[in-house]
Amino acid sequence: MQRLASIDDLPAGLEFVLTLGVFDGVHRGHQRVLRETVRAADAHSAQAVVVTFHPHPEFVLRGVAPPLLCDPEERLARFQQAGVDMTVVQEFDTAFAAQSAEQFLRRVAADRRLRGLVMTGESAFGRDRAGTVAAVEQLAPQMDFEVVHCPDVAVAGARISSTRLRQLLARGRLTELRTLLGRRYAVVGTVVEGNRRGRTLGYPTANLSFADPVALPEDGIYAVRASWGGPDPLRPAERAEGVAALGVRPTFGGGDRTLEAFLFDFDGDLYGDRLRVEFVRRQRGEKRYTSAAALISQMDLDARRARHILSTAD
Repeated sequence: MQRLASIDDLPAGLEFVLTLGVFDGVHRGHQRVLRETVRAADAHSAQAVVVTFHPHPEFVLRGVAPPLLCDPEERLARFQQAGVDMTVVQEFDTAFAAQSAEQFLRRVAADRRLRGLVMTGESAFGRDRAGTVAAVEQLAPQMDFEVVHCPDVAVAGARISSTRLRQLLARGRLTELRTLLGRRYAVVGTVVEGNRRGRTLGYPTANLSFADPVALPEDGIYAVRASWGGPDPLRPAERAEGVAALGVRPTFGGGDRTLEAFLFDFDGDLYGDRLRVEFVRRQRGEKRYTSAAALISQMDLDARRARHILSTAD
């Protein structure tokens, strides 16, 4: 898949079918849009193109963005996995936001042939989000492209959305979240040096730092699967299972919220590596212990439980 930094970098003469959006989470609804874009491109003997944005449009427009549901590199890898030919990671700034929907479409189609635009019932883009399906259908005949309607995906009577995913995640409902995503929830962070307290307890952990705010489940102890290494985040070079603690470490006086993972049967150096942590099951909530010995005893139990959970999980 070819990656471009601007819609202006799309090759002259390109025939393409386009869809656009943040696609945070790349959930089952997004996956349907990607499949429909590839299908429509094939039908037109054209290229399937996705335009996504950085930074998040909400950050530019409102000063704050929702925490990410999918690592940006993994998001692009999932576009490629879906069969997308080109992805534009468009810088989103106030000037870009000020374009009308028509200005955007004419700019993206300049010296190129736009064959189709894939939209859902909730799609809207351009200044004041005025580029709705109804508005774009008025432009399509003038610009000679097809509006491809993609139905929303609903589960339990409600449309899948990134907002719904964040709500489920905050309540720790990992099984429902997996149904909406089509996979288990995971985060990606860089392993940084912590206070090394876990090593003194017999449980050295990989402490994760995140470049951007990420959506995390409720605090607690989790059975996890971790992966790292290699150029493709969907085909990592290394894998391990383990147990992770998410929270403020109340036994040691509390502090910033952290995610730290102890990997079973692993004794390597991960500092500086990007580690993907997949949450398999929440085992318990975070708790304060009266002594280090009591905490170690609980950690031994947590590790045994995590091994059992992971040995039976698909």
